[in-house]
Amino acid sequence: MSAHGPATPVRGAPCWVSLMARDLDAAQEFYSAVLGWRFRPASLGEEFSVAMADGEPVAGIGALARNYQVAVAWTSYFAVADADDTADRIRERGATVAVGPIKLGPGRAALAADPDGATFGFWEGQTLAWSVGQGNAPACLELRTRDAFAAAIFYAEVFGWASGEPGGCEVTYEHDQVIVRDGTHTVATLRGGGVEDAPDPRVRPRWHVHFPVQDIEKVTAAAVAAGGTVTPVTATADGEGSQAVIRDPDGGLFTVVSA
Repeated sequence: MSAHGPATPVRGAPCWVSLMARDLDAAQEFYSAVLGWRFRPASLGEEFSVAMADGEPVAGIGALARNYQVAVAWTSYFAVADADDTADRIRERGATVAVGPIKLGPGRAALAADPDGATFGFWEGQTLAWSVGQGNAPACLELRTRDAFAAAIFYAEVFGWASGEPGGCEVTYEHDQVIVRDGTHTVATLRGGGVEDAPDPRVRPRWHVHFPVQDIEKVTAAAVAAGGTVTPVTATADGEGSQAVIRDPDGGLFTVVSA
């Protein structure tokens, strides 16, 4: 829980991002050196920690259990009212529930993959006071996939997007991309494109987490010095900022973006 107490997330909206790392201490050292995060214990147990920036919760990092055969990756979690019902919806649509739902601290969580293989998580229960695009939370969550419209139909059916029911997420299709809003601001973007033949894992179907930074050159240099790898800095899609993709020493991919 955050210093301000638990919060009830908007149903179907992203409610957290978390990295499952091979070595929790090493991961904390890397992200502290690169993004300036500090860490405190999480309510989920000693194998989890909460990253803090300016006293606000940003993300979670946990130690990857040896019996979970999943890759080190940043995972976006979405809020649901019933984890079992959500798992059933995913399976009914030909997608995969890889782990869970399992009890974790004050809630229940699961890991899944959509029909194109993009991994995501879902969470039943209260969360920290946190929202994409607000404060020090991730600036953006972006799904890059083959067909954004088809992906939007899948996630809408699973998470109840655009259901018309109070307290859910709204969806619009703008400029060949799907925009998801929680009623006040954009919380996710789904973009399509020809990724099916790309050998580079950075452009295979996946949810990308974008963290805001003040000085992107300083951050990318720190990442290289700490043992990570970095793509060249490029302009953001709207041309108003700069971005770069970083791979941490464990293989976890994330994007940093500066306005």
